[in-house]
Amino acid sequence: MGNITTKLNLSPELVTDIFSKVKGHSSVAALCGSDPIPFAGIDVMTFSMDDEAELVGEGGEKSPGDASFTPVTIKPFKLIYQHRVTDEFVKMSEEKRLPYLQAFGDGFTKKIARAIDITSFHGLNPKTGLIASSIRPNCFDYLITNAVTYNASTPDANIDSAIALLIANDCEATGIAMAPDFASAMATVKVNGVVQYPEFRFGGKPTSFAGYGCDVNSTVKYGVNTKDKAIIGDFANAFKWGYAENMPLEIIEYGDPDGQGDLKRKNQVCLRSEAYIGFGILDKNAFALIKTSGAQGATGATGA
Repeated sequence: MGNITTKLNLSPELVTDIFSKVKGHSSVAALCGSDPIPFAGIDVMTFSMDDEAELVGEGGEKSPGDASFTPVTIKPFKLIYQHRVTDEFVKMSEEKRLPYLQAFGDGFTKKIARAIDITSFHGLNPKTGLIASSIRPNCFDYLITNAVTYNASTPDANIDSAIALLIANDCEATGIAMAPDFASAMATVKVNGVVQYPEFRFGGKPTSFAGYGCDVNSTVKYGVNTKDKAIIGDFANAFKWGYAENMPLEIIEYGDPDGQGDLKRKNQVCLRSEAYIGFGILDKNAFALIKTSGAQGATGATGA
């Protein structure tokens, strides 16, 4: 990609507002609270007792129990967003800089929110859409084996089937993330000509559905070969994510931080924001995918 620089056309008046076209939010954040993640990572021990309690008669022998501790390792990875602008930016007064910095920070927050979903749901590099080998083994598309084949005419029946898979594993759902076309299909379900789920009509995005947390987001179906239409499961208890550190914005005035040439030579500065995010699925049996048939994920790997 060639060098891309934003030319700031400054007016003599103080710029007080910028319209941001950046959109995005995180289904993970909507359905699951975050926890701090240390830079060194964290091992979350999952404990299970697969047997029931045993009734032992007087003088009877006690049989061994079946319990296990299984670690799930959560290690943070870095997400960045950066862009070059002309160096007149650093010559502006702090008052004139502030709207640009606020817009960049707000845009970064939304991009990172989307990135949390794209990485944890699909194990993809958000920028390229290709498989990221370092995180792919921990994502939903790789780990979750409970799956229901999507039928656009009966999406509600698909949800019932997905929940049945969870119940069979003695698990329960607390939330469901839907792709926009899945939500649209829900809006068209009728019985005797009566719309069954009016909350989804006209682009509706309910935050709760049938007693579960609900979020409609394009990140559920992201990437050329991603088959997901909905992800349902115990987001509240069986999934963990969080920040190790979030650095909203830095202004880089020297060097070549993005491989596009020396900043001083080109009369540019680089605006960069970084965040360190970690996630882990604590119980793969506590989730189910509703998806179209076929293999998941894009070809190739970023090496990240």
